Amino acid sequence: MSILELTALELGKKIKSGEVTVLEAVKASLEQIRQKEPSIHAYVTVDEQRAVERAEKVQEMIENKTFTGPLAGVPVAVKDNLCTKDLLTTCSSNILYNFVPGYTAEAVSNLEKAGAVILGKTNMDEFAMGSTTETSAFGVTRNPWNPDHVPGGSSGGSCAAVAAKECFYALGSDTGGSIRQPSSFCGVTGIKPTYGTVSRYGLIAYGSSLDQVGPIGKNVSDCAAVLEAISSYDKKDSTSVPRKDLDFSSGLVNDVKGLRIGIPRDYLGEGLDDEVRQSVLDGARTLKERGAVVEEFDLSLVEYAIPAYYVIASAEASSNLSRFDGVKYGLRAKEYEGLHQMYKRSRSEGFGPEVKRRIMLGAFVLSSGYYDAYYLKALRTKALIKQAFDKAFAEYDVILGPAAPTTAPRLGESLKDPLKMYLGDIYTISVNLAGLPAMTVPCGTDKKGLPIGLQLIGDCFQEKKIIRAAYTFEQTREGK
Repeated sequence: MSILELTALELGKKIKSGEVTVLEAVKASLEQIRQKEPSIHAYVTVDEQRAVERAEKVQEMIENKTFTGPLAGVPVAVKDNLCTKDLLTTCSSNILYNFVPGYTAEAVSNLEKAGAVILGKTNMDEFAMGSTTETSAFGVTRNPWNPDHVPGGSSGGSCAAVAAKECFYALGSDTGGSIRQPSSFCGVTGIKPTYGTVSRYGLIAYGSSLDQVGPIGKNVSDCAAVLEAISSYDKKDSTSVPRKDLDFSSGLVNDVKGLRIGIPRDYLGEGLDDEVRQSVLDGARTLKERGAVVEEFDLSLVEYAIPAYYVIASAEASSNLSRFDGVKYGLRAKEYEGLHQMYKRSRSEGFGPEVKRRIMLGAFVLSSGYYDAYYLKALRTKALIKQAFDKAFAEYDVILGPAAPTTAPRLGESLKDPLKMYLGDIYTISVNLAGLPAMTVPCGTDKKGLPIGLQLIGDCFQEKKIIRAAYTFEQTREGK
C-alpha cells in the first residue's frame, strides 16, 4: 500500500513503529502536490523547504520520545486564514497578498506541539466569504472527483487537498458550514466543534460569534484525534470555553443501540435534490438497522436561518474587516492624495466583489435607522433558533440531515447568482447560529459520480454522540 493511501492515524502508527520515516511521508506528500496542483490548485503556499527541515527534527523527537502522540510526524495542510509565524497568510485576498504574521494561531500551535509537519496553506474563498472557493484572489480550486466542479467552500482548498491525497488531514474554519459543505462535495469527513472548544486566537475573523476552527480528515477516527489535539482552553481568546471532556476518541464506538436520532422534515422538502434525499434517508435507515431510534420531527424557524445568518455575519464582517486599510500591513494603493483616499483606494483594490458586497450589507444593517429593523431582529431570531434546537435536543441525541441541497455544482454556476449560493447553506448555518457541533460523513454518490455528505448535529458539548453515530455509520459502509 502506498503511504498516501494511509489515514493520518495509520501513518502515525507506522512512523512510531519505524516502518515509515517522517521524511518519507513528507516527501510523498510533496510529490503528490507537484503532480496534482496544476489541475486542483488546493494550495496557496507550499512550504517545501521548512517541511523537510521540520520532518528531520520531528523524526529525532519521536525517536527520543519527546513526541508520543498519535499524530506525531503526520503531514498537515492549514487553511490560509490561520496565522502561521514567518509563513505567508493571505486569506486568499489581494489585500493580504504579502502578510507574514509574527505569531502562530493557537490551533496550529497545538498541532505543532503534537508533532505535526505543516506542508503549506490551502486556498479558500476570500476571507472565507463564499461556498465554492471561486472568490479567491489567487484562482479557483477544483474538485478532485471532477475538475469541472467546485470543491465547495470556504474551506475548499483544505477539503480538496485531503481528497486528492495532497496531505493526510487539514484544518479548516466553519462560519456557516465552511467545513461541512466542502467535506460533502469532496467526499471527506469534517467536524465543526461546539463554539469555544477550539481557540480562535490567530484565526483571521470573518464573523466572530460564528467562526470555529475544525479538522478535515479521511475518516471519523482521524477527525476525532485531530480535534483532541487542537482543542484547549485559551486565555488569549475571550470566547474560549474550559472543558474537561476533550477525549473525543472515546466516542469511537461501533454501536448506536438506543441512540435517539431526529430528522427534521423541514430539511427534506423543496429544494433538496432527489438523489441527495435518497442517500440521506438510506443513511438514516442504516443507523436504524443498527439499533438507533429514528424519527422525523418539525424543526421550526429553518426558513429564517439564512436571512438572520447573513445579517449577523455581514455586520460582524464589516466591523472585522475595517482593520484592513493599508496602514499597518498588506496592500497599500500606489497613488493617492491624503489619508482618506489611501484608505478608499487600498480597500477598493484589495477586496474582491463578494467581500465588498458583504461589507456594504453589514455597514447597511448596522447603520442608524436600520440597526433595529435588521440587526437586532436577526439577533432575536438567532436566540429563537437556539431555543428550537434546545427543544429538539430534549427529545433527540442527534439530528440527522443533508449537508448541502445538491452535489458540487459546475465551476462558474454559483457566482452567476449569489442568492442561490447563499441558499446552498440552508442546512449548515443554523448550527453556527446556535453554536452547536456538527459533522459531515460521506454517504454515497450521485449518478454523475459526485460525493454526497450526511450531516450529524449534536447538542452543545456533545461531540462524542455525533462521533459515535458517524463512526458506526462509517463502519457499516466499510463493511459493504
